[in-house]
Amino acid sequence: MSTLTLAARRPVLADLIPGALARDITLVAAGAGLTGLAAQLVIPVPGSPVPMTGQTFAALLVGAALGWQRGGAAMLLYLLVGAAGVPWFNGGTSGMFGASAGYILGFVLAGALVGALAGRGGDRTPLRTAGTMVLGNLAIYAVGVPWLMASASMDLGTAFDKGVLPFLLGDALKIVVAAGLLPVTWALVNRFRRQN
Repeated sequence: MSTLTLAARRPVLADLIPGALARDITLVAAGAGLTGLAAQLVIPVPGSPVPMTGQTFAALLVGAALGWQRGGAAMLLYLLVGAAGVPWFNGGTSGMFGASAGYILGFVLAGALVGALAGRGGDRTPLRTAGTMVLGNLAIYAVGVPWLMASASMDLGTAFDKGVLPFLLGDALKIVVAAGLLPVTWALVNRFRRQN
């Protein structure tokens, strides 16, 4: 690995916890579990086969807090365990079928992308955090919308109307919360580090 690559990477929140391998395994499992819990917060969206859930917010926060490798691994674990039959997808479902499955697949990409951006300081200021979360949401839609089109036999316009538009306000609210939460967490961590 080059010196330039090492210099460009900043720690993510998970890097502040000691105990490398045990820490990483625990954090990956906890990130998957948090996403599974957040998936149980379900708000049906009239006219859409895809509900609004807390799992998108969890997937993006897990990616930012854990970094690209652990964040991507946590979302992959979430996907694999749910695909194997553990009922922790939205509303206690499991399996990789139906309109929502593509969004779950997109969580893996988003967790890694947001984690990579956080590793470059993308979670340190409100504006950078907002940009990071917007890109994470776009990654989820980039996988979820084509899956929705295929699974529900929709054209692109219909899939956009049913699988993106109803979620934009909720995504904006989640981004605002993340843009406040992550930089404040970093400010508290930095204050604690200076005092000790």
